Amino acid sequence: MRRIAVGSVILVLVACVAIGFYVAKNPERRTLDDAARAGAPGKFVRLADGVTHYDVSGPDSGRPVVLVHGFSVPYYIWDSTANALAAAGFRVVRYDEYGRGLSDRPNVDYTGDLYDRQLTQLLDSLHLSGRIDLAGVSMGGFVTGTFAARHPDRLRSLMLFDPVAGATGSSLGVFGWPVIGSYLWQTLAVPTMADGQATDFVDPSRFPDWAKRYREQVSYRGFGRALLSHRRSALGMTLDSVYAHVGHSAIPVLLIWGKADRTVPFDRNESVRKAIPTAEFHAIDGAAHLPILEQSRLTDSIVIAFLAKQPR
Repeated sequence: MRRIAVGSVILVLVACVAIGFYVAKNPERRTLDDAARAGAPGKFVRLADGVTHYDVSGPDSGRPVVLVHGFSVPYYIWDSTANALAAAGFRVVRYDEYGRGLSDRPNVDYTGDLYDRQLTQLLDSLHLSGRIDLAGVSMGGFVTGTFAARHPDRLRSLMLFDPVAGATGSSLGVFGWPVIGSYLWQTLAVPTMADGQATDFVDPSRFPDWAKRYREQVSYRGFGRALLSHRRSALGMTLDSVYAHVGHSAIPVLLIWGKADRTVPFDRNESVRKAIPTAEFHAIDGAAHLPILEQSRLTDSIVIAFLAKQPR
């Protein structure tokens, strides 16, 4: 009996320590609701899976260009590109994917179907029924590639910036473990994500507020769960097969890649170009994963020139 009592005490102490560690390390302390969104820039629309945060800039009569962000940085990742395109006369739409930024974090599986549904419903809500020019950066390459393959009649062109490519792997290590994996993800991975974004740049000092801006979204409950769900749903996926579907269509494609990219290594451009042999390719010096920011003037000029080639 004494051993049972001692064992019970130890279990209670371990549980208390685990709970205390979770409370101390988990950065998600706020609820994302109307009050939290009050005064935020951009607009909001309720779609089937939740509220989506989006922004529209440029003239109403401009040709629509839709910008899709990557794995975790919200739509502000497109600030420079959006400003340049709006100034050039395009109508620019960008939005936060579910689980990121100020969009809802629905407790669902974060699969290609969810991202496709969100983008389709957002376009419909904005009455963008004609062809659009669509751009995706990093994981946005998967989202936009999936959309292009499923709805080729809705695209005028596709632009990919350092898109995720190759195989996603078949394991998440300890983060893939039942129950404990989610605990470790929330206490070990999520708290470090803001500072980890610095690896996307050749010179992070040029973007001193990057981590601070990122931490805002991390403070809302459901952020980590959404990202882990995406990672789990992507296990075993061969992303190049998504681009192969695009390559079989007649959609004009622009592919831009930073030569110093460590997030999605530069040499992976070869597999994307093999899948889409007609893609117009530009390698960008002096840029890592985000040439749209580090070499914004150059990439903006390439994008505008590419869009000018596409028939209205």
